[in-house]
Amino acid sequence: MTTPFHHEPGTAPGPVPPSECPAHGLAPGGLRRFYGPEAENDPAGLYDKLRAEHGTVAPVLLHGDVPAWLVLGHSENLHMTRTPSQFSRDSRRWRALQDGSVAPDHPLAPIFTWQPVCVFADGANHERLRGAVTDSMARIDTRGVRRHVNRFSNRLVNDFCLKGTADVVSQFADHLPMMVMCAIFGMPEEYDDRLVQAARDMTRGTETAVASNAHVVSALSGLVERRRAAPAPDLASWLLEHPASLTDIEVTEHLRLILIAAYESTANLIANVLRMVLTDPRFRARLSGGHMTVPEAVEQTLWDEPPFTAVFGRWAVGDTELGGQQIKAGDALLVGIAPANTDPAVRPDLSADMEGNRAHLAFSGGPHECPGQDIGRAIADVGVDALLMRLPDLELGVQESELRWIGNIMSRHLVELPVKFEPAPQHEIDADPLTLMSRPRSRDDWEVSSPAGPAPAPARTTTVPPPAPAPDAVPQEPAVPAVPDRAPAIPRQRVPGAPARLWQALSRWWSGY
Repeated sequence: MTTPFHHEPGTAPGPVPPSECPAHGLAPGGLRRFYGPEAENDPAGLYDKLRAEHGTVAPVLLHGDVPAWLVLGHSENLHMTRTPSQFSRDSRRWRALQDGSVAPDHPLAPIFTWQPVCVFADGANHERLRGAVTDSMARIDTRGVRRHVNRFSNRLVNDFCLKGTADVVSQFADHLPMMVMCAIFGMPEEYDDRLVQAARDMTRGTETAVASNAHVVSALSGLVERRRAAPAPDLASWLLEHPASLTDIEVTEHLRLILIAAYESTANLIANVLRMVLTDPRFRARLSGGHMTVPEAVEQTLWDEPPFTAVFGRWAVGDTELGGQQIKAGDALLVGIAPANTDPAVRPDLSADMEGNRAHLAFSGGPHECPGQDIGRAIADVGVDALLMRLPDLELGVQESELRWIGNIMSRHLVELPVKFEPAPQHEIDADPLTLMSRPRSRDDWEVSSPAGPAPAPARTTTVPPPAPAPDAVPQEPAVPAVPDRAPAIPRQRVPGAPARLWQALSRWWSGY
């Protein structure tokens, strides 16, 4: 088969042109680099060029001019992610690793180095590992998470609400997801600026990425060691006790995977939603006028500015064809999330609203689709809503043209989002320790692997008693109906004369305010 790559893995690439050169994005032979100024400053323009030159699957060069394929088409990405028999997640298949042209200390090593986690597994092993993750994450009480998100959001807003100015990226979006995930993991005391910086740095392909990865792994290894000795109602303990019998290394690596994926994607998502609110008058007007909810705004952002622009990677199991390109066994491919979301075949008009449409690839697809996407949505929904409620007159503090991004093969991170507002009073935040964010679950409910399809409900002849109240629940007098421990979106009865403030209070209680 022919290949568009003019130099194969293992051969030395030519000299890199200076950054000011118009051809900086081109390597010897005419291939475009998927790193550097062009890729970072104008990724949409790069996608358009690649699409015009090669179609829905384009050859690109990664750091060090290592060849790979970027999949641009929506249907081609779906096929690739849904066909693990052709496109594996096992990075050990990569020819560039086998022939030594990619060194262990490569800047992208924290992303592609094989680890004993579900994202690098296929088949039965993937089912075992993925089952442990999905079962454990299913134990998270989403309502409890939303309450913590609201508390953490208000705590962050308290730090700058009196000043009238802030950078809502570095002072809000970069911190909120890490605070929440550390609480879910069971290590709130580990949250600090160093962990936030390491989580950002390890996916950027920088010279310090390997050291940042080591810092994150060290923190998680300590958590696993503590939870192996003393379990608690948190995600680390649930993974350790799962019937899949994960080793300490497997648990540590899965926690690392979940932490980085959830942190990076959610921090970017919050920043992108706020940027759209502050820079698009129509977007802001629809949101303020009640014609768009915050969850709808989040979903639109997942189409227009997905938090992950690409995912590396897939590796061809054998020689095959995709998008008219001849793919060789061992070739590396990237899931092109951002270009797939703007594929003219599915979005001929990029200005059209995508309300109610979740066909985007913001969370990838197939058996490796992100299992924690609902948690990410909850953090973004509640966090953005809490910020806008506290500071409803929020405005962009600089010209839109002054905003800057840092890009890498996985994401495009907004560096700063300066805002101004009328100084507002601080809110009192309760100082109680973190409450449990787990919901009761029987040991019989564990699944060692993810089911292939909906399983029929087993017949039951006994009556299931109602769940016991939480240990810290406040007892209620029998004559006074208690607010249910679940959240009906609409009350059973709503007479026209009922005071509006009652339902507002109920709504605020459910959101955790």
